[in-house]
Amino acid sequence: MKLVKNTLIAGLITLFVSFSSYAEKVAIGDPGWTGATAIANLLSAVVTDKMGGEADLVPGNNTAIYQAMDRGKGEIEVHPDIWLPNQEAYTNEYVPKGTVKLSSNPYEGNQGYCVSQDFAKKMNITSIFDLGRPEVVKEMDSDGNGKGEFWIGADGWASANVNQVKLRDYKLYDAGVEPIRAAEAVKNARVLDSIKKGEGYGFYCYKPHAIWGMADVVMLDEPTYDPEKYKMIQPKADPDWYNKSYVASKDALKNIQIGWATSLEAHAPAIVEFFNNFQITADDVSWMAFEVSVNERDPAEVAREWMANNAETVDGWLGL
Repeated sequence: MKLVKNTLIAGLITLFVSFSSYAEKVAIGDPGWTGATAIANLLSAVVTDKMGGEADLVPGNNTAIYQAMDRGKGEIEVHPDIWLPNQEAYTNEYVPKGTVKLSSNPYEGNQGYCVSQDFAKKMNITSIFDLGRPEVVKEMDSDGNGKGEFWIGADGWASANVNQVKLRDYKLYDAGVEPIRAAEAVKNARVLDSIKKGEGYGFYCYKPHAIWGMADVVMLDEPTYDPEKYKMIQPKADPDWYNKSYVASKDALKNIQIGWATSLEAHAPAIVEFFNNFQITADDVSWMAFEVSVNERDPAEVAREWMANNAETVDGWLGL
């Protein structure tokens, strides 16, 4: 009887170990902006909590994430927040090559430039070109160097390169506007500080984003999107990208989706199926980003609260 019992226990242990060895695993990249962090944590929570798998969150900029997905060695296998056409220098290289795949359910994003409502009313600002008026530039000069500070994005962002070109072609540099690259958290703090102090500040803004819940801001008018006036070349495509690019109109509305290494399909087919079904809205992302940025909550906790409040949606992703 003791032999049978021991044999049964050994069999169960073997079964458990075998099952565990087949648990699907994925390494999800986090490129650093708040919306991407929120989605990365949501993907991770679904994999671990609902699918019984394992998920690692790995920080890295766009270049590092795409290169890792291309190598297919499991270092980073997912990009959670691909903005197109912003990142098409990457997708145009790796998707046709067959090493990266994109989800088929994008949501819509909008990009532009913002100031606080108070600053807009004080200086009668409605258009991006109003930021080039001498009196407005002076109000945006917080360090006394004669230049009006304008945040264009963080290092490694394709959008920051677009903004650097666009503000040049809007003639704002000639008017005394100074482009600033810094981490998004630095920008968020500066926006709130400028409002508190009654100072002027201009910055790149987009939806979805927590800023719309953090502060009373307004997106400025720009010339309507015109493909003839939107010729952007990213550094990855040409070292002389800045001189060869010309951008003088608003960005088109964006398609935002997730992407993954094709190599993931071999060892995590259920996770890939989930990614294929994944769909979210800009409002959902803005809510999560607000909770993370403003309420300073743990992104994993926010993701799980969203899951609990949207159980039917999550079950739909998983075919339940």
